[in-house]
Amino acid sequence: MTAKTIDMPSQGDRLDDTRTFQGVRTRRVIAFVFDYIIIALLLIPVALFVFILGFLTIGIGWLLFWILGPLTALLYVAITLGGRHQSTLGMRLMGIQLERLDGRSVDPLLAMLHTVLFWAGNALLTPLVLVFALFLPYKRTLHDLLLGTVVTRLP
Repeated sequence: MTAKTIDMPSQGDRLDDTRTFQGVRTRRVIAFVFDYIIIALLLIPVALFVFILGFLTIGIGWLLFWILGPLTALLYVAITLGGRHQSTLGMRLMGIQLERLDGRSVDPLLAMLHTVLFWAGNALLTPLVLVFALFLPYKRTLHDLLLGTVVTRLP
């Protein structure tokens, strides 16, 4: 008896399929809006905790307020984008995910670095950083290019 082998499409074959990238730019923008609504909602209980902590520490805990937004967003991204689904809740809602070009999974550290580079790129280049997605292969943004990642539609 001979064993049958199943031809599984490689990462390259999937990336060569144009359907993998249909509507990705629009979906990324909408997912971004959903994710920041979720982060804003997550900030409510976290801010309440820091507010109470401030009373318990005679005001010292209130110093956490200035890093509350970025810290909450980074933790959200690390847990969701760096998790098993490789997508934030907004990305899942829009049917997209982040993939590495080398085929490995996105870990929490890479997810946070992806977000930090996005913020830094927007701070330096304003929204022009997103113009890269119009010209780069696979509709990648500048931070995708730097990290070897790509956003694709869910298979």
